[in-house]
Amino acid sequence: MQTHEIRRRFLDHFVKAGHVEVPSASLILDDPNLLFVNAGMVQFKPYFLGQQTPPYPTATSVQKCVRTGDIEEVGKTTRHNTFFQMAGNFSFGDYFKEGAITHAWTLITASQDEGGYGFDPARIWVTVYQDDPEAAEIWQRVAGIPAERIQYRDGKDNYWDMGVPGPGGPCSEIYFDRGPEYGREGGPVVDEDRYLEIWNLVFMQDERGELSPKAGHPPVGELPKKNIDTGMGVERVALLLQGVDNVYETDLVRPVITKAEELTGRRYHSSDDHHEDDVRFRVIADHARTSAMLIADGVNPGNDGRGYVLRRLLRRIVRAARLLGASKPVMPEFMKVVSETMAESYPELSTDFSRIERVASGEEAAFLRTLDTGSRLFESAVADVKSHGHTVLGGTEAFTLHDTYGFPIDLTLEMASEAGLSVDEAGFRTLMAEQRDRAKADAASRKQAHADEAVYRELLDRGSTEFTGYTELNSEAKVIGLIAGGSRVSSAQAGDEIEVILDRSPLYAESGGQLADIGRITASGVRLKVKDVQKIGKKLWVHKVTVEEGEITEGADVLAQVDPEWRKGATQGHSGTHLVHAALRQILGPNAVQAGSLNKPGYLRFDFSWQGGLSEAARHEIEEVTNEAVLADYPVNTFVTDLAKARAMGALALFGENYGDRVRVVEMGGPFSMELCAGTHVASSSHVGPVTLLGESSVGSGVRRVEAYVGLDSYRYLARERALLAGVATALRVTPEDVPARVEALVERLKAAEKELEKHRAAAILASAGSLTSAAERVGNILLVAQAAPDGVSAGDLRTLAADVRGRFGSEPAVVALFSTTAEKVPFVVATTQAARDFGIKAGDLVREFSPHINGRGGGKPDMAQGSGSQPGGVTQAIDAIRAALATRAS
Repeated sequence: MQTHEIRRRFLDHFVKAGHVEVPSASLILDDPNLLFVNAGMVQFKPYFLGQQTPPYPTATSVQKCVRTGDIEEVGKTTRHNTFFQMAGNFSFGDYFKEGAITHAWTLITASQDEGGYGFDPARIWVTVYQDDPEAAEIWQRVAGIPAERIQYRDGKDNYWDMGVPGPGGPCSEIYFDRGPEYGREGGPVVDEDRYLEIWNLVFMQDERGELSPKAGHPPVGELPKKNIDTGMGVERVALLLQGVDNVYETDLVRPVITKAEELTGRRYHSSDDHHEDDVRFRVIADHARTSAMLIADGVNPGNDGRGYVLRRLLRRIVRAARLLGASKPVMPEFMKVVSETMAESYPELSTDFSRIERVASGEEAAFLRTLDTGSRLFESAVADVKSHGHTVLGGTEAFTLHDTYGFPIDLTLEMASEAGLSVDEAGFRTLMAEQRDRAKADAASRKQAHADEAVYRELLDRGSTEFTGYTELNSEAKVIGLIAGGSRVSSAQAGDEIEVILDRSPLYAESGGQLADIGRITASGVRLKVKDVQKIGKKLWVHKVTVEEGEITEGADVLAQVDPEWRKGATQGHSGTHLVHAALRQILGPNAVQAGSLNKPGYLRFDFSWQGGLSEAARHEIEEVTNEAVLADYPVNTFVTDLAKARAMGALALFGENYGDRVRVVEMGGPFSMELCAGTHVASSSHVGPVTLLGESSVGSGVRRVEAYVGLDSYRYLARERALLAGVATALRVTPEDVPARVEALVERLKAAEKELEKHRAAAILASAGSLTSAAERVGNILLVAQAAPDGVSAGDLRTLAADVRGRFGSEPAVVALFSTTAEKVPFVVATTQAARDFGIKAGDLVREFSPHINGRGGGKPDMAQGSGSQPGGVTQAIDAIRAALATRAS
């Protein structure tokens, strides 16, 4: 069962039981005690603490969680992840112990056909708190679990609280017995590798004081309402239902390792050992998922807090990949795999993929620039320390790695530990403090030493560029400076790329989301093409130009000209942005605050603060309100006033910018739109032209984006859409109005045809079972069917076919091993009858015998195992290996 299905079944089970499905909260919540959300109940803490009244009596969610306390240990065990999904059900004063136990037991033991997980009840164990015989009694009465499979544990294991005075209560944990091949008998108290915990039920009934019952101290009272908080580990349930040995073999994690194998040329082994390569593969798989999820929720690499954790994760991926043999950037590939595997449950990984990839790849590029050189320095320092018989890497060496090569101290500590050394951290901290003091003392002198700063500073001291573009598109001006290659020059010739500073200019310098104007600067015999205009110090206009003709000299009188078509389109885009912003606030309310924008001729992009996607109806209404404002032909007025007066009038101040005492206000239609803005705008709203919203998406946690065409570009877009619809209508021989219904009907017909085709295909596959059974050979006491599957049997059908063939042998000892060789990969399935297992023959053991011949990986339970290889030419040798194994075990 795939992980996405496990999630869905959990939520469906509890929704059917009357719970409200609550979406996962962001990994970043406003909680001073948490760096990241680390448990399913975190978003419900205000309800448990009594700070807020819950809006529903029961709830269910699958919460994304991150725990990074022991990053260095990742990969050394095979059942822990830094990112994981916690499925939970919650009761706020509604049902209590018996309800929680009943709900959990029903879900885990109901058959998969009935919507459950289908776990064998005989393999379920539970633990209860040592002072909670009531829970044990309920487990026996409701679930029929015998007393010998119920174990009592102390508060350290089976009592939960938040670590501070407040609600708490005893726990009951559910475990699954994976079988003797995974460890010792005796239940969870003996071996938690064999007996794997999958679900923790917390019965919140107590109020704890300063001292916790986890440490044996009694609670100070009872809660007025008894609550339920449970957490089921989705990845652990996937491990069991997918028949694999560890979480790294599950469907949402293993693909990252597969990609790492492809990029590095090394092979991964799924065993529990601590082989260095295998640990590195697991580090990559774990950290790639966690990093993608953090970036999707708005975390960026940084030097402290959440940003530092993300930076550390990303750099550990890069280093692990390099140690495995990767020679090229890996982040784009790893982020792509994570997006493809996880997006079904977390669509933002797909819709926001370009930003996620950009952030991860940027950090990789920055780290790779320093890693090679820094690693050589580190290895030299380690060799020197060891050659003198010492075991401590000096603080000076650690500081040099950090200061010169960008190595975080945590990476140095990790690398030193791998080399069998410790680090003089105290010495490192001392040098870091000294470095900060020096930086404060000489920052000013270093800044003045920067050539570009000196050039611009001299020009800034002469005064500001006068912007004339609000009232004219052509302005006479004087060249007050020419810059080429970071230095002042007196002149430039045709073909040169230079920067031109004018005393006055009508060309808009990029700011406030509006792109710079393009245009020309001309004089007698001189023509410059203006490609970009930027501000220096908020008051100096720097025109980036190409000299197309003649020679331009400092001090020359020129004519600066804006491209009128560009300006017209740019004003349409910027004014359209204001209209869309106003429409958003009118439809969604004042919390839809601008978080960024980009406008250029014919196009606008607007980011705003908002949780959750917009409905189709909301998008339509926003577009309609925007175009009603266009049709209303509101006059666009601009004026300059005091900042305090502008705020009092209701003008919106955006981006958290530092405004001066005097500000420019752009007002459209009186109260409809009023914003502080230095951009250029149309004379009236009708000049914006039609506005067509292209779509709406997420660009990070709590930030949405709408995009739109305006003016002629909007008309052209609608014309293309109309032509496309007309083409479809012609092909379907219906009117455009009837296209949706006709397409829907065709889709339904296609689905029906596919179902019918699937029936015929399934029947054909099962028909081949008889011929396979009759072809069985006897090896010792065992009947063996080992061969390539018939043509047309896909990898997904192998399991069904193998199970059917096995069933035809009834009580006879038999092994069925089928290989699919219709593609470059070699999927396989091995199935055994009970009689064969009585001889000690296990499907998973046979896989280990033959998988080297096909360069394969796989595993499973004694009755059935599956996997895949990459060498089709080795199937014959693999079958011979199975015969040899059976000959020695069942003779």
